[in-house]
Amino acid sequence: MLKQFSLLKQFGNVGKSQDATDLLSEDLVLVEQRIEPTKKAAQIIHKKLIGCLQSPQGLEPDRRMKKLPLMMLSVSMAESFKDFDGDSTIRKVLEMCCFMQNLLAQTLADFEMKLEKDVLEPLNKLSEEDLPEILKNKRQFAKLTTDWNNARSRCCFACMGAALCKPELPLIFSRIFRSQTSTGPQAKQDGLREEMEEAWKRLETIKDQYSADLYHFATKEDEYASYFTRLLELQAEYHKAAYEFLEKNITELKESHSQTGDIEFPVRKVYGEPLLSHLKSCNQEIALPIQECVNMLLRTGLREEGLFRLAAAASMVKKLKFSLDSGTVDQAEFNADPHAVAGALKSYLRELPEPLMTFELYNDWFKAAGEKELEDKLEKLRAVLQKLPSENYNNLRYLIQFLACLSEQQAVNRMTPSNIAIVLGPNLLWPRTEGETSLLDMASASSVQVVTIIEPLIQYSKTLFPEGTSFIQNKSNNKDSVIIYGKPKAPVAPSSQAGILPTPLPRSFPAGVHAVPEAELQVATKPQALPSPPASVPEGASQRKALGKRPKVPPPLPPQQLTKLCQVHLLASVTTEHNMLITLRFAFCIWLFLLLLFS
Repeated sequence: MLKQFSLLKQFGNVGKSQDATDLLSEDLVLVEQRIEPTKKAAQIIHKKLIGCLQSPQGLEPDRRMKKLPLMMLSVSMAESFKDFDGDSTIRKVLEMCCFMQNLLAQTLADFEMKLEKDVLEPLNKLSEEDLPEILKNKRQFAKLTTDWNNARSRCCFACMGAALCKPELPLIFSRIFRSQTSTGPQAKQDGLREEMEEAWKRLETIKDQYSADLYHFATKEDEYASYFTRLLELQAEYHKAAYEFLEKNITELKESHSQTGDIEFPVRKVYGEPLLSHLKSCNQEIALPIQECVNMLLRTGLREEGLFRLAAAASMVKKLKFSLDSGTVDQAEFNADPHAVAGALKSYLRELPEPLMTFELYNDWFKAAGEKELEDKLEKLRAVLQKLPSENYNNLRYLIQFLACLSEQQAVNRMTPSNIAIVLGPNLLWPRTEGETSLLDMASASSVQVVTIIEPLIQYSKTLFPEGTSFIQNKSNNKDSVIIYGKPKAPVAPSSQAGILPTPLPRSFPAGVHAVPEAELQVATKPQALPSPPASVPEGASQRKALGKRPKVPPPLPPQQLTKLCQVHLLASVTTEHNMLITLRFAFCIWLFLLLLFS
């Protein structure tokens, strides 16, 4: 009777094939699910860490250090500083850098040795030995489970028939007892039963071994996780040691060279610096580039044709900019190229973080320039000027009064107030814009609207800037010559004593200053009066002319027709000059727009 019940116990689930996981507890099933991800993570991280190493694995410390890029850099520095003399600053710094790179290479070699021992080797053992053994037992356990299920099924059908697989227990019991008196071959049934029992024994053995492996993995899971923690600790130790070493030696290097004076730290840059910070750093009222460039242009550039309009050699402008940045400018070197000086001045104004006429007053300038009446326009411009910060006002006044002085030579240099306003307007005023549209916005600022702002500032500089401006120039004899523009506070020396070319001044200048005849002043704006009548012919010339054949002269017109004819000629002359002026302004605007767009 007991034999039948034992057989029933083994055949209890014969209708359903069991999986390997069904024979494990829930805890072991959870541990089993972590095996594959752990093996995959160990393999990937081990491979990536090997790629991060800067020296081959398995080498001794000395050989490993020689293979490091830092050591090769140290050797290159050692070979480089041999070509310098002993007093060279570069040699001293390279020697220190060579020493520091050598120690950094040694620190890196020690770090990689510890990394290989504490992280790489354990990860490799875990991914290549420990976990593959567990996975091998897992596959064997799954195979034996399948074998036992097959043996059980065969034995079931041989001993009890197809009805044994049905769930009716009474019927199963009856079939089991009747199977003892069945006419089937008893030997076959006994062979299948023994095969099933043998499969079960093998399954029990591998199950116990696989369960032991899973329990062992569960107990060592924290140890496996510590490999990655150790990686972070080694990295922290390496970077901390390298940082402390670098900080200490860099500080000592700076202190030693600052005491000996071997290293002179560079002067703060001038170009691109805010105006106020530059003025405070150099303790001046006028920005250094504006003052230096104006002084050089006063010496040789006032009669230069196309000043501020014609471009100079880029290398010369760059050299002058670097000289101004360093604070050492040899004026004699740049006096021969006033266009380069003008280009450096324009570049300084353009590279200011905020325009000289400020972002905040951008709309106020255009409102003031939009006034129809001249008196209203000047009064509004004067009001906007009063809103400027003192440093911006002083530098703008200095620059505008120089430009007014430049425009007085327009008969020679062809730079009228309008022309100057066209080429310098975009560098004095532009909107607050960012991104790709800033260039186009800056180019559009050179339109007629900006010209209407800058041009009256130059034309009426004495009215808008009542203060006098002293332009100081350094001469070769170590004496300063002073040019006072505007309302001088003291008598002005003749231009021949100042060491510069004679500069014609307008009639509004004080007495004692030589004025230029009106015939030399050709104002490019609307004419204010009729042209002066031609001078009388000398007496000798009339006698020589009388010797020749007297030309036929038409009879004079009546007074009324003569007056009308003069008015027509005058109107046509004024209209032609006005149209030419508008055409020139439009052409300059187009030229400057294209220049800024493609430069």
